[in-house]
Amino acid sequence: MQVELENIQPIRWHDDVLELLDQRLLPAEQKYIQLDNVTSIANAITDMVVRGAPAIGITAAYGVVTAARHRYTESSIKWKQTIQNDLEVLLASRPTAINLFWAIDKMHHVIDGLDGDPVEVLLNAAMQIHQDDIDANKTMGKLGAAFISAGSGVLTHCNAGALATGGYGTALGVIRSAWQENKLNKVFADETRPWLQGARLTAWELLHDNIPVTLVAEGAVSALMSSGQVQWFVVGSDRIAANGDVANKIGTLAGAIQAKHYDVKVMVVAPTSTIDMVVKDGADIPIEQRGADELLALSGQSVAAKGCEAWNPVFDVTPASLVDVIVTEKGVIELPNSAKIAKLMQS
Repeated sequence: MQVELENIQPIRWHDDVLELLDQRLLPAEQKYIQLDNVTSIANAITDMVVRGAPAIGITAAYGVVTAARHRYTESSIKWKQTIQNDLEVLLASRPTAINLFWAIDKMHHVIDGLDGDPVEVLLNAAMQIHQDDIDANKTMGKLGAAFISAGSGVLTHCNAGALATGGYGTALGVIRSAWQENKLNKVFADETRPWLQGARLTAWELLHDNIPVTLVAEGAVSALMSSGQVQWFVVGSDRIAANGDVANKIGTLAGAIQAKHYDVKVMVVAPTSTIDMVVKDGADIPIEQRGADELLALSGQSVAAKGCEAWNPVFDVTPASLVDVIVTEKGVIELPNSAKIAKLMQS
């Protein structure tokens, strides 16, 4: 099969090689890197060449294809055993993004049923995961936009757009759809420190699609919400617990708390592959800690006082009680709780 790619393509399978748009270089440079082994693919996930839970899952699926080609070439008899090491390498690349585990599990099920050369079958499975994500994003975009009234302003955090998915985006998919329906008066993006995904990636994406965007510092969010310019805080998610607690980029919790105070609605947009029914609540979601240099330096230049330490969690957990709407490709949950999540997942 072929994936119906969007204008912004963070992930491509080209000439039998995985290509990733290096998001560390955006917006200054648009450069694709080619990856032909599992170690380089896992490192690309860890090092933020590709980021965003759905995009990580898709990348890992193509990583399984790459691993299978190498392992089958080494031994057509033992490849199912030797590929297990490669799956573990991919699983260790980012601990919080549940889509990573979901995608590898789906590919593992395909592996279990294979005889003969696995590459074509696994490649079709990976492409199906990729295409399904794009289709789900467009569905979620329409479902989420239906909740936004004409003349509204929205604020988004981090980047939950085409760059973080197979294409189109989750939170930005809603914003794209609402903009196309002429519902939005204003779109705001916060900087999203320390990697500046909002400033570098979300602003670039929206301007690429001719959607005007205004950048704000995280410290200005309360002032923005109090001004009445924003009616919705729209975000993605890296993992949603069974009770509706949401793990997302660090700073989401602060935004949701501020939104509650200023009567701004909170919308979380994520495919059902992001919902982890094994994790009962947010307290059980593993939170990735990254290196201190991400806070202490910027583009390799030290910005903190020498000797300063840093605490650098990449995600925080927003309680379900602060979330007004969770939008998935299967439907929308208002005021999420365990029973509503379970009902959706059983549908």
